[in-house]
Amino acid sequence: MGHIMQFSTWIEFVDMGGHGLYVWLSFAIAIGVISINVLQPWMSQKKLIESLQRKFQRESKLK
Repeated sequence: MGHIMQFSTWIEFVDMGGHGLYVWLSFAIAIGVISINVLQPWMSQKKLIESLQRKFQRESKLK
């Protein structure tokens, strides 16, 4: 069935049998993309709310 990788040291774990650069770079890119997908809508929502608050304040002053 499945093969479980075992590493003797942390250096071997980080190196990943010579593929560490690709593994960790892929992991970092994935975390970056996920972070952008979470933060971007949150920041856009924040800007929209501030914009609507300013608009409502302007409109209430006109009345």
